[in-house]
Amino acid sequence: MKKTMIIGATTNKGRYAYLAAEMLNDYNHEIVPVGIKKGEVLGREILDIKQKPIVEGIDTITLYIGPDHQPEWYDYLIGLKPKRIIFNPGTENQEFEKKASEKGIETLQACTLVMLRSNQY
Repeated sequence: MKKTMIIGATTNKGRYAYLAAEMLNDYNHEIVPVGIKKGEVLGREILDIKQKPIVEGIDTITLYIGPDHQPEWYDYLIGLKPKRIIFNPGTENQEFEKKASEKGIETLQACTLVMLRSNQY
């Protein structure tokens, strides 16, 4: 299964980032929640993005932070060498997509939830 880092992870069960964590877990994908909020998501500690945690073997990064908050994390996220980055609705960012693509990272403007439900993940 695909080890997925959720950027913008939250303990708020009403947020899409939380719903994505639940669904990824249901589909047996390993989740790595990362964000600015403290807490746990499905028994996994939310790693502090400000600490730029090094996590090996990331297949997919799924973004739940808006484009205004992404630039300071470009180098960190690209440095994790994911195979792809999913820009969920509201996170689209042509500048970041271009930088990632130039490093050989696939970028998708898509919805993680829809991708999972339609077997496109």
